Amino acid sequence: MASGDHNPVQLPARALPPAGDGDGHSAMLAEILAQVSREALQGEDLDAVLRGIVDCLVQRLPVAIASIILLNDAGTHFEREVYAGELLLMNPGLGNDWPVTIGAAGRCVRGGEPILITDVDNDPDYVSGNPSVKAEYMVPIRHRLRLHGVLNIESTHADFFSPDTRAVFDAVALQIAGAIHLARMADELEIANRTLRQLSMIDGLTGIANRRRFDEQLLASWARLAEEAQPLALLLVDADCFKKLNDASGHLHGDECLRRLARVCQLFTEAEDDLLARYGGEELVLLLPRRDDATARAIGERLRRQVELAGMVHPDSCVASVVTVSVGVAAMTPQAAQSPDQLIAAADAALYAAKAGGRNRVEPPPETAVPPLLI
Repeated sequence: MASGDHNPVQLPARALPPAGDGDGHSAMLAEILAQVSREALQGEDLDAVLRGIVDCLVQRLPVAIASIILLNDAGTHFEREVYAGELLLMNPGLGNDWPVTIGAAGRCVRGGEPILITDVDNDPDYVSGNPSVKAEYMVPIRHRLRLHGVLNIESTHADFFSPDTRAVFDAVALQIAGAIHLARMADELEIANRTLRQLSMIDGLTGIANRRRFDEQLLASWARLAEEAQPLALLLVDADCFKKLNDASGHLHGDECLRRLARVCQLFTEAEDDLLARYGGEELVLLLPRRDDATARAIGERLRRQVELAGMVHPDSCVASVVTVSVGVAAMTPQAAQSPDQLIAAADAALYAAKAGGRNRVEPPPETAVPPLLI
C-alpha cells in the first residue's frame, strides 16, 4: 500500500476500559464477539460478513483502520482486502498479485504469529496505507489447520496496543476465523447445490438437457413469448426403427448412435434460448422460440438430411441402411390463458403422421389426429 498525499491527522482515541479492569475488558470483548457472531450469521455472502466485521471493529473500538486480508487457496498470495476506518486507506492492498513475501501482512503469514509494530516508520516490512498511522497490530486468522488471512489493526497512537488491547484483537481474530469458515462453507454449499441442480437437468447418456429441464424451459418460454406475441416452435425427433437397431447391433451401438444423433441435433440450436433435450427413449425435442411454422419445417428438413448424411450404420432398418429420423413439427403463438401442452400434442400428432407416412420425413400436425402407432 503506497502512501499518497494526505495531511497527517492525530485522531482522538476512543476510550478502552482502563488497564487492569478485567470486568470492563471482559464485557467489551463479549459484546464485540457477540456482534461478530451476528455478522457471520446474518451476512448474505463472505464479502458482506467481512464488511460487517470491520465496520463493527471501528465502531466499537478506538482504531483508525481495521482490515481483513484474505489469502488465496494456495496460501501464496493475498487475494482480497476489506477495510473500514476513520482514515482514508491509500491504494488498499497491492493489487491482485500480492505475494506473502511482501509487507508486514506477509511476515505475519510466514511466521504464523501476531506482529506488533510500534514504530511503522522504522519497520522494514511496513507498507504505508496512511501517513497518520503510527502503530499496527496484525493477527493470523486461523481456523484449525487453515490460515485464512490476517486481521490488520492500525492506530494513530504509537502506544495504543497494550497487552490487554492485543488480547482483545487476538480473541476477535479467533472469532473472525470461525465466521469466515462458516461463510466459506455456505458459499461452497451454494456452489455444490447449483452444480447438483445443473447435473439434475442433464441427460446422463447424451449430455444434453433432460425432460425435467425441457419442461421447465417450455413453461418459461411459453409465458415470455405470450407477452411478446411471438411464435414458439417444437420439433420432435425420433430415430426410426430404433428397437431393431438395438436388437441387431447391441445397446452399446444404439447408445453411441443416440449420442451422435444428439450432437447432430445440437447444430440446429442457434439462438441463445434454443434448447435441445432428450424427451424419452430415442426421442429428442428441439424448443425453438420465435420460429414460425415455415421456418421450423425448414429447420426440420435440414436436420433430417444431416442425420442421414452422418451415416450411422443401421443393419436392420426398413427405411435405409443408415439411421434416419422422423420429425414432427408444430408452431404456435402462445396465449397466457392456454397451456403449452397444446404445442406438445400438436408436435406429437405431427410425429405420428411422419411415422405413418413412411418415416424419414418431416411433417406438420394433420388436420385430424392420427392414432398412436407402435414404433
